[in-house]
Amino acid sequence: MSIEHVTKPASASPEKPRTGSRWLRQLWRLPTGRFGLIVVAVITLVAVVSIFWTPFEPKAIDLTDRWALPSFPHLRGTDGTGRDILRLVMAGARTTLFVAIGSGIVASIVGITLASVGALTPRWARESMAVLIDILIAFPVLLIAMMISSVWGGSLWVVIWSVGIGFGVSIARVTRPELRRVLHSDFILAARASGLSGTQILARHLMPNVAPVFIVQLSWSMAVAVLAEAGLSYLGYGASPTEPSWGVLLANLQAYIAVHPLAVLWPGLAITITVLGLNLLGDALREATDPTLSRGRDPLHPPRASIRHVPEVIS
Repeated sequence: MSIEHVTKPASASPEKPRTGSRWLRQLWRLPTGRFGLIVVAVITLVAVVSIFWTPFEPKAIDLTDRWALPSFPHLRGTDGTGRDILRLVMAGARTTLFVAIGSGIVASIVGITLASVGALTPRWARESMAVLIDILIAFPVLLIAMMISSVWGGSLWVVIWSVGIGFGVSIARVTRPELRRVLHSDFILAARASGLSGTQILARHLMPNVAPVFIVQLSWSMAVAVLAEAGLSYLGYGASPTEPSWGVLLANLQAYIAVHPLAVLWPGLAITITVLGLNLLGDALREATDPTLSRGRDPLHPPRASIRHVPEVIS
């Protein structure tokens, strides 16, 4: 008998699916993910705290303190009616969180529904849905908001539905080809052979495999919702003047930007940081949930299996 050295790849144990805690640890290791998590946590905390406490009464007006500079007790100054700007920004965070979550839910429902119909139905239905998605994506969020507000009037629900529909179509356009790609995989054929229905295949196999693409698109839609809420409220299609909103606050203060620039700075800075945090969080989520992007930097999952020499006995 002779012994030859044959090069064989080391057998790697099957990779366990990533859990939420592992995704969170991976996010925290990424600088963009860490920044996004901190921003989302701070905005959420401020929104919850503003429900129970703010530095001053919600409707407190003090004309003797008009346009006060940042100092104690008005840490961010006051506006033209003596209202504390820090209180208005804190209350606006509650509105921003409500709009972001609401539009994210609507965008998820619209996107998953359109993408599923465009990927799992017969060919004539798939092609019709693809054409419909291309038509709907041509409608900007502002136009959708104007059409909805012409029927039901301006409100935060106009922002939620307009952003949800507008970005839900974008999610469907990106997710549909991914669903079609995964649909032709061998494990989908095995799932069909085992008797799983189309809904079960979608829930158990298709959606988990397109989750990285879906999650980053959803995070971007929530960032767009923050911008849309501010922009539409500024134009009068979003929050009413009596509701706390960063967009309404900007609309009220923009006329005095040359005289009192600090008053406009705080709501603008809050919008900028929130949108930046959501965008960076979406990118980090994609890296954390997509093994092809995170494997190279994850010490638990090296890029490829190590090579070793195994003596093979040949008779």
